[in-house]
Amino acid sequence: MPDSPSPFKLLATSSQCAARRGELQTLHGVVQTPVFMPVGTQATVKGVTPENLRELGAQIILGNTYHLYLRPGHELIKKLGGLHRFMNWSGPILTDSGGFQIFSLQQLARISEEGAAFKSHLDGSELFLSPESAVAVQEALGSDIMMCLDTCIPYPAQRQQAEEATALTGRWAARCRAAQGDSGQLLFGIIQGGMYPDLRLRSLAEMVAIGFDGYAIGGLSVGEPEELMYQICEETAGAMPADHARYLMGVGTPRNLVEAVYRGIDMFDCVMPTRNARNGMLFTSTGRLVIKNARYRDDPRPADESCDCYTCRHYSRAYLRHLYVARELLSSHLMTVHNLHYYTALMARMRRAIEEDNFLEFYRDFIGRQAENETGNQ
Repeated sequence: MPDSPSPFKLLATSSQCAARRGELQTLHGVVQTPVFMPVGTQATVKGVTPENLRELGAQIILGNTYHLYLRPGHELIKKLGGLHRFMNWSGPILTDSGGFQIFSLQQLARISEEGAAFKSHLDGSELFLSPESAVAVQEALGSDIMMCLDTCIPYPAQRQQAEEATALTGRWAARCRAAQGDSGQLLFGIIQGGMYPDLRLRSLAEMVAIGFDGYAIGGLSVGEPEELMYQICEETAGAMPADHARYLMGVGTPRNLVEAVYRGIDMFDCVMPTRNARNGMLFTSTGRLVIKNARYRDDPRPADESCDCYTCRHYSRAYLRHLYVARELLSSHLMTVHNLHYYTALMARMRRAIEEDNFLEFYRDFIGRQAENETGNQ
């Protein structure tokens, strides 16, 4: 397939570190980077509506090929106008290929050169996903950014296992690229290699040789120490093409995001803000707040006094604690709104810091405040 111009435009870089400010052109609009993508695995970001997402500043969301393939099925979604119309989201959507979900359900899966044979976790039915069918499913869904089918590597992994899985990911990537149609949807290649820097660079070279619209680092945040994750991220990002978007998959905490932007990453996704909200944990400017703690029973303050999200403008910690302890559905909604607002606002602050070329100052201030608050939850 002939090379096409990169849809990514680099707008600014930090003079003090690898942080980058850019924009990514997609069929459903331009995404300003660095960006965090809320996870909408099954065509919904749990606990909030698409209207909520727009109001709190989300630019792009993530859906999952594996789950939508199983239920309700990509053919049905295509028949009903595609994923955007199906879920009433007019902005860009990225779909993960399903490789990580198959890895997570590895007791139900069998990986071969041809693809992944697996049993549905819903009803046990036998299913098969090849690189070609992974692309076909994503094309039917109509996502703006499709991901290649890849093979994930556990941590820790022996070198031979990592080499074999990384080589297979490369062969699958070439098949995904060859299967891509002319819909205008972007296709990103995924860099694997476990915790072996030379395998990471080898995987990256293979992806660049094939040629993709963007490049993702997969297989991190799978149990390795954070410092090792940062090391692999820095070494890999530093060798990635400067004129293409760089996506770190499945990461992470607010600190993870800041550390990775510092190292040159543009795009992120993670279930943490939504999952933690449902479990009663809020991210705030002064650290993590566990709402079930008894100290908040009569606390009239908002979750974060420096936050202007809908939840913090209208509700107290006491009320949020009451909802959570009473297991009211509104609890998940209000706390999800806050956590996603925190993430989107954090990304906006980082974009502004890069534009003003004071990201290092921002980074040091953020890390310093994090260290002060790591002595325990509020």
